[in-house]
Amino acid sequence: RTTIADGNTWNHEHIALLGKSLVSPTGAAHQIVRHLADYVLVWSTRYGGHGGDDIAKSPHMARISGSVYKEINPEEFYMDQTGKPSDMMAKSLIYNAVTFRLDPKSIGFEEGTFEEAYTSKNRMVRIYKVLNVDEGSKAHGKEGHGYTAWLAGRPLESAYPPALQEILRGKKDFAQLEDFNRD
Repeated sequence: RTTIADGNTWNHEHIALLGKSLVSPTGAAHQIVRHLADYVLVWSTRYGGHGGDDIAKSPHMARISGSVYKEINPEEFYMDQTGKPSDMMAKSLIYNAVTFRLDPKSIGFEEGTFEEAYTSKNRMVRIYKVLNVDEGSKAHGKEGHGYTAWLAGRPLESAYPPALQEILRGKKDFAQLEDFNRD
């Protein structure tokens, strides 16, 4: 089963899809994540006295996502100098997964989307169970799709569950001069 993690990155477009799911409002994020994973893990080191957590990295996620999904405007995803998140950031899955129950300004999650499964003793690691996982999408992954399909050279769209095809049609593949993933 595919994992929503920045260490599971097949190519730029896959990173962008993961970024889109993390920087989107929680309800829209759930419409992607429920087809890809059973759990979402985030680093919330700011509550353990350390910087560099997933909120600190999230503007970069927005930039990568916006390079493929044009409806994501990375300039609207930021935290100001006082630590106040932009409206886009405050509504995002990544911001709320890090701050849920730890910051009174966190809006949390819509009912039926995500549920806190684990928070470490020092509040640095948080894991959320994805609720209402799409069983058809889960079965799709068990049939040799996902990373296995991408690794075998099948078109990227066949790697993802059919329920994500509408979202994938909205992407514009990222091209770079040294793109070794293309002929």
